[in-house]
Amino acid sequence: MKNEYVFSDLDQYLFGHATHYDLYRKLGAHPTEVDGVAGTYFAVWAPNAQRVSVIGDFNNWDTEANIISSEDAIGVWQGFIPGVMPGAMYKYFLIGYSGEHLYKADPYGSRAELRPGTASIVADLRKVAWSDGRWMKKREKFSVEKDAMVIYECHIGSWMKHPLSAGRGEEGFYTYREFAEKAADYLLDMGYTHIELMGIAEHPFDGSWGYQVTGYYAPTARYGTPEDFAWMVNYFHEKGIGVILDWVPAHFPKDECGLVKFDGTELYEHKDPRQGEHPDWGTKIYNYGRPEVKNFLLANALYWVEFFHVDGLRVDAVASMLYLDYGKKDGEWVANKYGENKNLEAIEFFKHLNTLVTGRNKGAVMIAEESTAWPRVTGKVEEEGLGFSMKWNMGWMNDFLEYMKLDPYFRKGNHYKMTFSTSYAYSEKYVLVLSHDEVVHLKCSMWSKMPGIYEDKFHNLRAGYTYMMGHPGKKLLFMGQEFGQQREWSEEREIDWFLLETPMNQQLKDYVKDLWHMYRKYPALYATDQDPNGFEWINADDADRSIYSFMRKSQDGTKNLLFVLNMTPVARPDYHCGVPAKTEYKLVLNSMDPKYGGLPEDVRPMKNIKAKEGECDGRPYYIPYDLPAYGCAVFRFDYPGAKPDKKKKTGKKKK
Repeated sequence: MKNEYVFSDLDQYLFGHATHYDLYRKLGAHPTEVDGVAGTYFAVWAPNAQRVSVIGDFNNWDTEANIISSEDAIGVWQGFIPGVMPGAMYKYFLIGYSGEHLYKADPYGSRAELRPGTASIVADLRKVAWSDGRWMKKREKFSVEKDAMVIYECHIGSWMKHPLSAGRGEEGFYTYREFAEKAADYLLDMGYTHIELMGIAEHPFDGSWGYQVTGYYAPTARYGTPEDFAWMVNYFHEKGIGVILDWVPAHFPKDECGLVKFDGTELYEHKDPRQGEHPDWGTKIYNYGRPEVKNFLLANALYWVEFFHVDGLRVDAVASMLYLDYGKKDGEWVANKYGENKNLEAIEFFKHLNTLVTGRNKGAVMIAEESTAWPRVTGKVEEEGLGFSMKWNMGWMNDFLEYMKLDPYFRKGNHYKMTFSTSYAYSEKYVLVLSHDEVVHLKCSMWSKMPGIYEDKFHNLRAGYTYMMGHPGKKLLFMGQEFGQQREWSEEREIDWFLLETPMNQQLKDYVKDLWHMYRKYPALYATDQDPNGFEWINADDADRSIYSFMRKSQDGTKNLLFVLNMTPVARPDYHCGVPAKTEYKLVLNSMDPKYGGLPEDVRPMKNIKAKEGECDGRPYYIPYDLPAYGCAVFRFDYPGAKPDKKKKTGKKKK
């Protein structure tokens, strides 16, 4: 009987050219039968090793019991071991290039031992079943330019601890399945479209949050098995929620069980430490110019998107890959062949990666966490872009936070911080992010960043989140910030759900919920994110009063939204706002409504306001509105004569 897992001549050729896109189906550990005998077929790339054997609980970790062979030119060691069944623990024992004895976890292992253990575990992924066909078909039509996207960034282990923690270890983690059931209800209620999960690929140190990976092909054992992980993704899809994973191709840790000097040589990393190490992070850098290493990463991206059905990858630390001198001093880096600091091999890798993943998986997204002004990150590869679907808008985030942290008295001198981002909002396809990175390491929580006394902090947050909702770009908010988490985030404890027993925290959560549902209700807030005509300032220059007014406009002229934001604790009862048309403006959101924590006197009756003739803000008409302290108002209006686009019905009429 021919074994489907044997690494063939064709496999060698594809691997050597970085085009073996389903490499995970050959390398690693695969339960199978050979001549009617059940066992597991093992294959590992270690071209410079002198000898390789598989050790595990099935052979008492005997380095002589199961030696596998390498007869190909590319250096893949492979062999079938009868009797090894799913659940068996194993490692590779290698005699390295210089005679070193190396004990390594499987780089392509699909299941890992729970830390502090470092072994791999045989898994039978043929048992994974899917029932998300409707979602996957719908995903093919997803457009980052036209569709709504509100992302909930989440760390499973610290989102919520299980109330019955006995028998779950001291951490009290929910399993993947339990988390999915609990989180899906919350996300649907709040109005999120996607969840972005941190720390899914196996990692040894909780404090790395999953950004120092040792098991790229293994969903972390902290929350269950690969089958459990697949069940979670399937469940989210059945509930209409997309799943995005953090993905880390920028570096890997020096743990002895991992990729570092895998066969006794610098196999995955560069040999020269000026090219192969991050001094600041104490980690190794991949050799993106080596085809087999590049293939390891390309196949891994496809593994998560195609095998596990995830809807996108947020690629961590892109800037550290693009710049050869990132985080390095003079003498600590090597210039490219042109004498520049651009990493040409990483650039080519990104182009290959993004065209591959999005080309083979329509509707899947690749999101860059890129913190510099590198041009055309989301541009087309054929136009010298990197080909990402979206980019985190770090510039907006920094300006936004610097402004919002200011005492309102000083905001008038920094008015431009909230307007500058609209000058480049269409240069890339952006996601506006308030992520985990902004609420750790003494940066304070979002609530704590806000100025003023207790109540003022909530008022500021509502104003800030309203501005975020109205600004062009998709949205991402880290868990806990939607209800005013007061402590910094820590991976060691759950977020402070108990705060929801406090009225103002619950009111903030209700407000964010209404913001996201409003965002999804009005296409003007997302369908024109790439159209400069979809955003227009009414008044961007009212610095003395720290008031911002702008419009988000729809493509058909109906259901447009007018935003008026007061960023100070000074009420403006005589406020006039210029408007573009003589029509009615319906107040659809008032941030200072008592149900959100405002005062009764802050409520204006929910009725239409008819525009009046008279020049204001350079417009021929205006509306009068009693603008409360820290008040944010959103009005809906239609241009006179505008009619909504009606989709043509298709299909045959029923008889």
